[in-house]
Amino acid sequence: ATLFLGITVLVRVYDIVPRENETVVSQIAHAAFGTTPLYYGVQAATALILVLAANTSYADFPRLASIMARDGTMPHQFTFRGDRLAFTNGILLLSVLAGMLLIVFGGDTHRLIPLYAVGVFLSFTLSQSGMVLHHRKLREPNWRAGIVINGFGACATAVVAVVIAVAKFREGAWIVVLLIPAIVFVLYNIYRHYRSVAEELALGDTAEPLPPAPTAQRVVVPVGGLNRAVVRTLAYAKSISDDVTAVHVATEEGEVERLRAEWQRWGGDVPLVIIESPYRTFLGPLLAYIDALDAQRPGGPITVVIPEFIPKRWWQQVLHNQTALRLRTLLHFRPNTVVVDVPYRLQK
Repeated sequence: ATLFLGITVLVRVYDIVPRENETVVSQIAHAAFGTTPLYYGVQAATALILVLAANTSYADFPRLASIMARDGTMPHQFTFRGDRLAFTNGILLLSVLAGMLLIVFGGDTHRLIPLYAVGVFLSFTLSQSGMVLHHRKLREPNWRAGIVINGFGACATAVVAVVIAVAKFREGAWIVVLLIPAIVFVLYNIYRHYRSVAEELALGDTAEPLPPAPTAQRVVVPVGGLNRAVVRTLAYAKSISDDVTAVHVATEEGEVERLRAEWQRWGGDVPLVIIESPYRTFLGPLLAYIDALDAQRPGGPITVVIPEFIPKRWWQQVLHNQTALRLRTLLHFRPNTVVVDVPYRLQK
């Protein structure tokens, strides 16, 4: 308050008006000290205050996001603490959003001030209103005086927020006016999702018996060909069920006969189903086969065992078509399906 009142008095004394190429604080320091070292001391102090102001956002927004995530109004990923015990995801989100604002508005403070002002005074209004409710609820000593002070503050900041939003609406305040209700809507739906998930997964007050295990586990192994990874996957599938079927989607001419010949030697007693794919697509015909199998033989879940080889070096992963990853992603959302991944790690 002293700093604000002092600047206000000095602005009137030195008859200073805002300029595009120099801040008000710089003009006051120029008028008071000229270009002496005291002027540069004021500028350095101002820069340090701004650095601390920016650091406050990085210190408190990740913590606030973690509290909201714990209450279920933000994604639970924001409760994660990194190796340095900081809320890493909150810091990353704030950095990305701040960078986007700088890029969109070109770092122009005159264009950014309306966004800042509306958000700040709205926050002041909400916090002061929250204190009014706090005083009414707890009724601590002098709670009536607290209600008067915080109520007056809430009204004053609310008036300022409305005035700025109306006066600067076309200059960028419209973004905050539209964005804040949208954010509230998203956060409320996040809360509803977490609440519905918790209700659906709750065990309830009375103990229920475990659901009966399927008598015969149906296992499907998609194979693109025969190799060490596929043979190991077939062996694993046989270890968990006697009802195993290998499925090959033929997308190239001439590959079927070669695969049948190799299957006689390496496939063992696992039956091989060949699906012709005239449009040379793999995922669609395989999913259609699983749907047909589920419809013909209803029962327990279908287990899809996916063979996958893992390159030794991470950058080699981009050299492969990621078919196993795409198949896992699609099957993940299919009901009555269990997905098992059998990795084969390459040594070279």
